[in-house]
This record gives sequence, structure tokens and C-alpha cells, in this order.
Amino acid sequence: MDGKEAVFVNWSQEVICSRQNRTVVELCKLSDRKAREAHCSFRFDGIKLLEEAVRNRLALELVALRESSAERIGRAYSEWCESTNFEGAKRILVLSDELFDKISEEKSPEGVICVAKYIDKFQKNITIYNSADFLKLKNERIVLVESVRDPSNIGAIIRSAAALGVDRLIMSSDCADIYHPRAVRASMGTLFNQPIDRVDDLAQVIAQLRGTGRRVYAAALDPSAKRLGSFAISEHDTVVIGNEGHGLTDETIAACDACVMIPMSDRAESFNAAVAASLLMWEFVGKTTV
Repeated sequence: MDGKEAVFVNWSQEVICSRQNRTVVELCKLSDRKAREAHCSFRFDGIKLLEEAVRNRLALELVALRESSAERIGRAYSEWCESTNFEGAKRILVLSDELFDKISEEKSPEGVICVAKYIDKFQKNITIYNSADFLKLKNERIVLVESVRDPSNIGAIIRSAAALGVDRLIMSSDCADIYHPRAVRASMGTLFNQPIDRVDDLAQVIAQLRGTGRRVYAAALDPSAKRLGSFAISEHDTVVIGNEGHGLTDETIAACDACVMIPMSDRAESFNAAVAASLLMWEFVGKTTV
């Protein structure tokens, strides 16, 4: 069986028009975090994300196509699968234009919605590391994120981390869900290959990082904070980025070696969390890896 035949073997010829269709109902439920976690699956919309999913060989459960776009997108999907020797999704469905537009997460739907299994080999849920674990990661460039709640900000941080060469993001467990549709979209597919760990006790992780000889800086507007760009950053120094409105917790700041701040004019009180993260990641990682 060649690549094209493998891709289309599970293509349903029926055009689904009902919002009550069982598969459509289950697809729509994935907009809710509880449903995503119950099924260990997530949804994403758009042609670019489908292409990235194929390139990264995600375990695709479903590809749903808009009827008027099905032939064009299906042809492109087939070519991507064939060129990467990827078997393709378990199921391919065609939805009427009206139904597709109703359930799409996009303001201007491109014609494809996908469902994939969680990427467990990258995004692990970890209670706590020990020093031995961190010694194994001694050559990795690590950035930490605490309590960033906006899915779009989380996705943008993931995208910047991938672009700037961050080897591993470590996020507190109360950050926004990385599989939220807005997070997946904002990541522009970099979620599919960026190593990310979620931890319950970020302060303890910081202590373990410092125990392996790393310096850990808290991004905080503290009177003692060093101005970004005014001091030398070593290869394995690490920075912690905080919540959009409240920044880092006192516990996290206390666990770090020192604070760092981004110089800015008096015309604004702060940077957007994702923008601040990008600036910090450039100084701590990007300058030496890109």
C-alpha cells in the first residue's frame, strides 16, 4: 500500500451535517480541559498545524475536513504523509460547511480540525525532580515558568522557547493548559516538539537546580534586581518568568539566587508576559544558541 492509499484508507465518504453526531459531540467536548484530560487528547484547527502534526508524527486520532475544502486539503495532507512516510489519522471525516463553521475555534476557518493524543514523551507531569535527575540535564538550557494563566501567553512562550533554542521549559502545575486550543494555536506547532515538564513545587525544583551548580534568577521588579544586560550570564544560568498580573510568588523569589528586571521607559508599568519571556530567553539562551 503506498502513502496515498494509507492516508485515505479510513476516509468516510459521508458528509456529516448534524451537530448531534457522536464524533462531532466528542470533538467539541475537547474545548474543555476536563474532557481533554479524561481522553488524553486535544484538538487544534488549521492547515499549518496539520502540516506540523504530520511532520512531527503526532498520534492523530481524527482529521475533520470542511466539505468545500476537503479535496484541496486532503490532497495536501496526502502529500505530507507520503513525503514523511507517515501513516496518517485513524479517521478522516467530512463536515458540511455550515456545521464545520459552527464548531471551528477559528474566526476564519481554514477547513481542517484535528484531534491528537497527548504528547507524553515530551510533556510529562512530574511531582518533583531530585538532584540526580537535574545532573542528567546538565547540558540543557532550561527556563522556568510560574502561574502564567493565559493560554495564548503560554503558547507564545513555547513558540519563543523553540525559536531561541531553549532545551526544556519547566512550568508550575497551575499554568494554563498547554493543550488549550488557544495555546496550541499560539505555539504555531512548536508545542509538538518542545520538551515541557509540569511540576507541583517550583521552589523545590529551583533548589534542586541550584544544587547542581546552576544560578537561578527571578524575573521580578525588586529593589535589588539586576538590570538585564548589565551582568554576565553563564551558559547554564536559568531564569524564572511569573504570572501576568502578580509576577512571581515570594516563595519562588526567595528560592532564587537573585532577581533580574528588564529596563523600560516610564510610559508603561510592565511588559506582556510572553514579550517579557521572549526578552529574557534571548538574553539567557538565544544569544549563545541561535
